Amino acid sequence: MASINPVQDGIAVHLPRPDDFDFWRARARSLVAAGIAPEKVSWIEPGGSGDLFSGAAGETDDWPLPDGKDGIVRVSKRFVSLARNAILHSEPQRFALLYRLLWRMQSNLRVVEDKADRDVRQLELLDKAVRRDSHKMHAFVRFRRIETEDGGEEGDHYVAWFEPEHHIVRANAGFFKRRFANMKWSILTPRGCLHWDGETMREGPPAERSDAPSGDPTEDLWRKYYASIFNPARLKIGAMTKEMPRKYWKNMPEAALIPELVAGAQRRESEMVAAGELDFEERPETLDAIAKAIEGCHKCPIGQLENHAVMGEGPRGADLMIVGEQPGDHEDIAGRPFVGPAGQLLDRHLEKAGIDRKRAYVTNTVKHFKYLQRGKRRIHQSPTAKEIDTCRWWIESERAIVRPKLVLALGASAARGVLGKTVSISRARGEGIPLEDGSELWITAHPSYLLRLDGEAADKQAALFEADLAAVKERLEELAS
Repeated sequence: MASINPVQDGIAVHLPRPDDFDFWRARARSLVAAGIAPEKVSWIEPGGSGDLFSGAAGETDDWPLPDGKDGIVRVSKRFVSLARNAILHSEPQRFALLYRLLWRMQSNLRVVEDKADRDVRQLELLDKAVRRDSHKMHAFVRFRRIETEDGGEEGDHYVAWFEPEHHIVRANAGFFKRRFANMKWSILTPRGCLHWDGETMREGPPAERSDAPSGDPTEDLWRKYYASIFNPARLKIGAMTKEMPRKYWKNMPEAALIPELVAGAQRRESEMVAAGELDFEERPETLDAIAKAIEGCHKCPIGQLENHAVMGEGPRGADLMIVGEQPGDHEDIAGRPFVGPAGQLLDRHLEKAGIDRKRAYVTNTVKHFKYLQRGKRRIHQSPTAKEIDTCRWWIESERAIVRPKLVLALGASAARGVLGKTVSISRARGEGIPLEDGSELWITAHPSYLLRLDGEAADKQAALFEADLAAVKERLEELAS
């Protein structure tokens, strides 16, 4: 029975499930309101950290809280956001950590903003680990078809096996329900199972690996497709195994091909070079080498215009990398990024935000000026998605050498050059996006966009731009400390 009981001179809270945030929050708020200090509370999971479904949820306490002065319990949105994830971690002391921070917030609501605080650092690590485990579940669950008694296509059922490190199964049910809404499927794990029949989601007890099928006929097609898209020229074994740890390989049909594909990568790359199919040579190791290489790059139509490649500028090892869309007419003539009207506006805003441009590395995602010739004038043209993607090779090479802590993308094209996909500025601005190399991407508008506005719209967008740069400045100081 879910209950609160006195234990010696303290209180033991028996949790019905190890991932039940709502239950923990309700009990924690009651304890804080009653003035029960963290050292007086013991949080007890049902049947150990691996039992997801034992106990009963929703039952009332069978022992009243000690007398205390009821009051408002203070809590920040950031804490709630982090706590919802952190409570899914398998760390046994997570409940005590969360309660300790909640208790401390009553005297200092901004304690969770202190990145140097030991409890806050631990909370962020739990949150990060859970998010990573959820990402792995989304990426590496592989369904295998089994035929049911109904027979036929409508009777087919798909089963997957996954081994999560944390209590993330129930929290990710909605993702798979939305993504595979028209399938009948089951996800089996040692921490509990999910079953979807097309209408109803059911939970089940833990399963064993032997309960899941080992393969189905469609996997041969999937393996052939995976082998056909494997690009040996872009192979990074360290990055691959970091993003796709070997522990998941046994559940993925394509993983059986990886050792052979990796072993033959050098031979296949040589064949591609000989056949003229390899787009780029080995990645340059210095900024000077990149500058020389982009001058001779004609891999897309922009590089074939009468223009000059414009290399990024700034110190190697800069904490901040500023990425624009492409050089304009002024930049093409001067051979430097952001020296025209948009660059001058950027400089004024950077100075206002307290960001020293000379200490940042400034570049563009596309290295040549794309234009349409009209008489003597060259009219700016936006690069296409394909042209941006082609030029990603160079921006990735710059990032690999500079290794910034924070990348500021000015505009949607710059963001695509870093992420490899198009994002909405209005939705993405205001917070950092973790990148695979450990840096963060922050996105805002391009200064040229501000130049095209006037009146109230100009004032509004300028204020948003200033706020974005102020947030970047604050985040840079946090990362530096």
